[in-house]
Amino acid sequence: MDKIIRIGLDTSKHVFQLHGVNAAEEPVLRKRLRRKDMVGFFGALGPTVVGLEACGGAHHWARVLRGLGHEVRLIPPQFVKPYVKRGKNDAADAEALCEAMSRPTMRFVPVKTAESQAALMLVGMRDRLIRHRTQLANAIRGYAAEFGLIAAKGLDKVEPLLQAAAADYVKKNTGFDVMIKKNLGQCTAPTEEELRILHILDPEKRYTTPRGE
Repeated sequence: MDKIIRIGLDTSKHVFQLHGVNAAEEPVLRKRLRRKDMVGFFGALGPTVVGLEACGGAHHWARVLRGLGHEVRLIPPQFVKPYVKRGKNDAADAEALCEAMSRPTMRFVPVKTAESQAALMLVGMRDRLIRHRTQLANAIRGYAAEFGLIAAKGLDKVEPLLQAAAADYVKKNTGFDVMIKKNLGQCTAPTEEELRILHILDPEKRYTTPRGE
C-alpha cells in the first residue's frame, strides 16, 4: 500500500469510515472500522495526519489518536459540508474531510484536554440546574396568582409565598397548599442538592459560575 499522508475519519457510535490518500492525492484507503478495531488499526499504522469533524466524541478520539503518534486536526462541520461531492453518507463525509483538511486556509478547532472538557461540563450542568430552579419558582408564582397570592420575583420570595399558601389553605381550604407546598415546593430540593454537589466539586466556582450571576 502506498504511504498514506492524510486520512479523513467520519465518526459515529459504532462504525467509523476512513478515506486516505497518498502523496499524489490518490485514494489508497477506503475502509469501515468498528469501534473495537479503531485502536488496533491506527496503532499499527505509521504516523499520519487524521481529520475529524469537531462534533460529539471528536475530542476523545483526537486524544486517543495523538497518543498513538498521529497528528489530528478537528474541522468545524460547516467547513466540511462544501466538500461533499455527492449524496451525504459516511464514505462521502470521510472523503470530504480528507479534502477539506488539505486546504491551506482551513481553520481548525484546538483539541481539548479531558480536564478542559470536564470543566465545561460543570458549567453546562450548573446552568441547566439554575434554569430548572428558576422555572420551578416561576411556576409556583404563576399558580399562586390563580388563588390571589402575589409575590415579587426572586428565589428568596418563594418560601414566604409557600407559607402564605399554607395560611390561605387553612383559612379557605382551597387545596392550594396540597398542590404546591407538598409537590412543587419539594421539587426545588433535588435541584438545591445538585447545586450543592457542584459547589463541592468546584468550591472556588472557577468554572461553574453562570453568566450574569
